Amino acid sequence: MKSSSLSLGKGSFKDRFYGWVQGINFWSVVTLVVFVLFALFLVYPLFKLLISGFKDTETGAWTLENFRTFFGKKYYTNAIWHSLAIGVGVTLITVVLGTLLAYILTFYEIKGKKVLQVLIIFSMMSPSFIGAYSWVILLGRSGIVTQFFADKMGVSLPTIYGLGGIILVLVLKMYSNIYLYVSGAMKKIDTSLLEASRSLGCSPVKNVVKMIVPLVLPTILAAALMVFMTSIADFGTAMLIGEGYRVLPVLIYRAFMGENGSDANFAAAIALVMVTLTACLYFLQKFIINRKSFRMRSVKRIVPKKIIGVKGVLAYVYSYLLVGISVIPQFTVIYTAFLKTKGTRFLSSFSLESFSKMKSTIIKSAAHTYTYGIVAIVLIVIIAVFVAYLSVRKRNALTSTLDIVTVFPYIISGSILGIMLLLCFNKKPLVLSGTAAIIIIAFIIRRLPHTLRSSVAILYQISPNTEEAAISLGSSPQKAFFKVTFRLMLSGVLTGAILSWVTVINELSASLILYTGRTKTLSVAVYEQVTRGNYGNAAAIASVLMLSTAISMIVFLVSTRKKEFSL
Repeated sequence: MKSSSLSLGKGSFKDRFYGWVQGINFWSVVTLVVFVLFALFLVYPLFKLLISGFKDTETGAWTLENFRTFFGKKYYTNAIWHSLAIGVGVTLITVVLGTLLAYILTFYEIKGKKVLQVLIIFSMMSPSFIGAYSWVILLGRSGIVTQFFADKMGVSLPTIYGLGGIILVLVLKMYSNIYLYVSGAMKKIDTSLLEASRSLGCSPVKNVVKMIVPLVLPTILAAALMVFMTSIADFGTAMLIGEGYRVLPVLIYRAFMGENGSDANFAAAIALVMVTLTACLYFLQKFIINRKSFRMRSVKRIVPKKIIGVKGVLAYVYSYLLVGISVIPQFTVIYTAFLKTKGTRFLSSFSLESFSKMKSTIIKSAAHTYTYGIVAIVLIVIIAVFVAYLSVRKRNALTSTLDIVTVFPYIISGSILGIMLLLCFNKKPLVLSGTAAIIIIAFIIRRLPHTLRSSVAILYQISPNTEEAAISLGSSPQKAFFKVTFRLMLSGVLTGAILSWVTVINELSASLILYTGRTKTLSVAVYEQVTRGNYGNAAAIASVLMLSTAISMIVFLVSTRKKEFSL
């Protein structure tokens, strides 16, 4: 009887095993491969970071000393409040500026609107540290504007360094994110709702407060979270003009890359504090949005109206002044790239001297930037399309887990990601430190969410019936996906891909942790020249980086035949 029972058990195991093997298909393999990649390059590094924060650097023993050191000194704990002050300040100001600009350009006819939209996009596409460096040239202690006011008028301008300067730089870069998101939401508002409220006696101001703001509030909250998390994770701006104003990303960088030797475990402990903070804020925002979210279907779209009188003057002044100030850093970089320099000073005569000096650096760094960027963006598109399809059309326990894992890049800054990857892949069996591969991996992890989000959004708009019809006509599931669904997804995928591409070629924080002399990118090359005081050289490299960004946007708009860029 025992023998018979054992034999039956073996037979049932074989049946289950063969059934499992026969059930393996293309999407099963894709799910497994993607899950392994995320586990290896995101989950495992995050777990390694967690472990490292609780270990002693010298002995490797388990300890809470790293956290005692951090929370026991105001030098470190003040960095939390400094980071939060930057995040809150930048978020509140950008929400007000961006939402008001979106309202004006959506509801009213403003001459030159297309030019303004191009300049808005241009202002957001260069790294924030380039904006910081540009404002140092203009408003630094020896800045062009500072010296003009001091010499000609005897007026001392407020310093660009510290909290005020950091907020100024980040606001002028990131109000455009609020504008793009909110203007997209406003365009979907059904004007019949607004007309109905006006017919019931609502004044224009009350209409805005009671109708328009509540309708776009979920979008405002989502965009505000992105701005907040980007602000507190920003490294380059605080490093260049923060001076004594300590923030968490700078503390992490200095602990890991310190002149007196690296304290990787202490850096990991600070990173864990920052990840915990951003994770709590992220999930709190998601909870609020899920309670307030809804879908809008516009029956009668908004038609911009003419604006005249004092209101019109104020609208024009506000729109042109805000956009004009925000693009000053970009034009400053381009202008100063063609000036002669003497030390840290720019002379009044024009020259190609800076480009000539940096020719070799520009060529090598540009080659690295474009090569790494192209490889990263191809892999980003492939992974994003597959993950989007799995999370929307093939939901199960494994794909649901994948969906949760893809949240991590939102709450991990570039410097933390760089440390995570170095902690995991600087020893055998997989040594990636110092190679191009580790930078490409960092690019993929950091910038995947842009393409993934747009891929999921477009997939929800595609009916599964089209793919099912192709299968019913004899196509295999994978062939139906590539021939039908993927082609329909392409427009949405490209929108996210261009955002991923632009942010990839401008990436600094992760690259600064991971690069070597053989893998230097354009953004790192700019940063190096700025920190050495070689402003002309930095301007020459930065102008090439901005030209790359501008060409990318033009190619995207032409190839997709879009008249404007929207999120």
